[in-house]
Amino acid sequence: MSKSEPSKKDLLIHIVLAGVASIFILLFVFYVYLPFTTNHGESMTVPNLEGILLEDLDEFLEERDLRFEVEPDSGYSPKFPALAVLKQFPLANAKVKEGRKIYITLNASQPPVVKMPSLIQRSLKNAQLELRSLGLVLGDIRYRPDFALNTILEQYYNGKKIREGDEIPKGSKIDFEVGDGLGNQTFQMLNLTDMGLDEAVFVMRGYGLKLGDVFYEKKGKISKEKDGSDGDVIIETKDARPGRVFKHSPNAKNTAKIGQEIDLWIVEVDSTALEETPTLDLDSE
Repeated sequence: MSKSEPSKKDLLIHIVLAGVASIFILLFVFYVYLPFTTNHGESMTVPNLEGILLEDLDEFLEERDLRFEVEPDSGYSPKFPALAVLKQFPLANAKVKEGRKIYITLNASQPPVVKMPSLIQRSLKNAQLELRSLGLVLGDIRYRPDFALNTILEQYYNGKKIREGDEIPKGSKIDFEVGDGLGNQTFQMLNLTDMGLDEAVFVMRGYGLKLGDVFYEKKGKISKEKDGSDGDVIIETKDARPGRVFKHSPNAKNTAKIGQEIDLWIVEVDSTALEETPTLDLDSE
């Protein structure tokens, strides 16, 4: 073999050296050259721009080596003033390079208008959901006597009644007048003493009254007025029987409203009598 001809060993050495050089070049490119040409790998956290006015945005972002561009579309939120940042991209706390452009959406200078629906005779809960879907806000709630509990009777905007189809700014507060569930018709309260619970509830419902709390006590007395022979009023008092009403509130000397709850006091019965007494469904109508 001629000395000028490379041996297999020399060839292998050259290949290894070439591979090492290639690896070195790649490492240099990725870890030295590219980081150097891209601001040395410097990154920063995007600040929260929500609520910042447009006039303050230039100075705010320039101090942080960032830029911004206003999107052509705007939105609206009553929480922020006009021309304040409503949305941004990238979002707050995202990591970006210096000089990155932040795209922003501004709050409209004038709130859009919406057409007011008629919420009268709808429940208060249903009305709240409807207002939220329209971008309106629930304002004050005033109660007035009416049998329909929490039912919308009137709707107001800025103190004036508002009708279906009236246009109002989005984000406006709507006040409601709702029923208190009692009504305004009053009458002399019934005398429920000496009645069983079933009978008392039946009589109350006939007059539009509701059962309130029921209290059981070991004993109670019932007082009853009776005309004497000389014209005087005699008050007779006797022990109430087990299972009988001996007191209620309001009592028979007061007035009551339709829909009002009546509390009853009843004398306890022994356990044997309770087992034999059918259960009353107080919630049934």
